[in-house]
Amino acid sequence: MMRLPWFEHRAPKTVQEAARILAGEGPDAVLIAGGTDLLPNMKRRQQAPKILVSIKSIEALRVNGNAIGAATTLTQIVQKSGLPLGLRQAAHQVATVHLRNMGTIGGNLCLDTRCNYYNQNYEWRKAIDFCLKKDGEVCWVATASKRCVAASSTDCAPALMAIGASVKLVSAGGEREVALEDFYNNDGIDYLKRRPDEILTEIKIKSSLRSSYWKLRRRGAFDFPVLGVGAAVRGDGEVKIALGAVASRPFLVDRANDFLKGKRLSDEVIDEAARLVGSRAKPLDNTDLNLYWRKDVTAEFTRYALRELRGDDLRALRLKIARQPL
Repeated sequence: MMRLPWFEHRAPKTVQEAARILAGEGPDAVLIAGGTDLLPNMKRRQQAPKILVSIKSIEALRVNGNAIGAATTLTQIVQKSGLPLGLRQAAHQVATVHLRNMGTIGGNLCLDTRCNYYNQNYEWRKAIDFCLKKDGEVCWVATASKRCVAASSTDCAPALMAIGASVKLVSAGGEREVALEDFYNNDGIDYLKRRPDEILTEIKIKSSLRSSYWKLRRRGAFDFPVLGVGAAVRGDGEVKIALGAVASRPFLVDRANDFLKGKRLSDEVIDEAARLVGSRAKPLDNTDLNLYWRKDVTAEFTRYALRELRGDDLRALRLKIARQPL
C-alpha cells in the first residue's frame, strides 16, 4: 500500500490569506483543491510538500459569472448549460464521475505532465535510476534530450485555448491576467508560467459561436488523453484549433488557424486544415498507444471537430468514440 508522506494542512478562508501562506512558506507549501492529481503523486513520492494549502472551501473561487472560479468542479462545468459546449465536452471526458465530483477546473489546467517513466511508484523509478523529471539525470524517452519531454495531459486547456480564454493569477504582491495560450512552457518539468506563490483564481471566457473537443484514449473512461483536439468558432467568426497531449504543452496550431481565416468549412478546406494540424503533432513514445498511429489520428480527429463546428450531426460517432452524448 502506498501511503502519503507527513504534511501540515492549512485551510484559509480567503484568497488573500492563502496567498500570504504561500508567500511566507515558500516552496514548502503547495496548493490543493480536489487533490485528484496531487495526492497520487505524493503517494508515489513524485511530490512531497511539507504544507498543503487547501483552497477548496474559498467561496470566491466558486463564483460563476463572466469568469469561472478555479475551484468549480468538473461536474459543475459539465452541468452548466450556459458554458461553451467544447469545454463541457472536455470536462465530461476527464477521468470518472467520482473524480469529476472532486477535481476542479483550475486543477485540470495546472495538471502535472505525464510520462511512462515518471508515473510509477518510487521503487520502480529507483530501479531505473529515476528520470530527468524527478531525481534522475537522463530522459529515458529521448536520452540525448537536455529537457524533459513528459506530455501535457489536461483536457480542458485545448478546449479553452481554442475559445480564447485567459486566467487570473493572484499573489501577495498583486494580480495579473495571462492568455491561456501563454500560460504553458514546452518543458515537462517547468510546464507552467504560474509562479509558486501565485494562485489561479478564475478563468475568463470569451464568447464563442460554436466549439468542440475530441479526445483519444485507450478506454472509454478514466484514461488521460493521448490526443486532445479543441476547436471553436470565436465571437469574431475566426476558427481556432488547439492540440493537447502531443507535446509538453497544449498549443494553438497557428498554421492551420491562419489557413482557416475567412474560409468556409467546406470538405476541401477541412481536409487541408486537418493535414496542417497533423503535421504539427509531435507525439513521443512516453504515453499510451503507438505514437505514429496517434499522429495519424490527429488529422482525423481534427476533421471530426471541424465538421461538428460546421453543424454536421456526429452524435453517433461521438457516442462511439467519447462514450458521451454531449
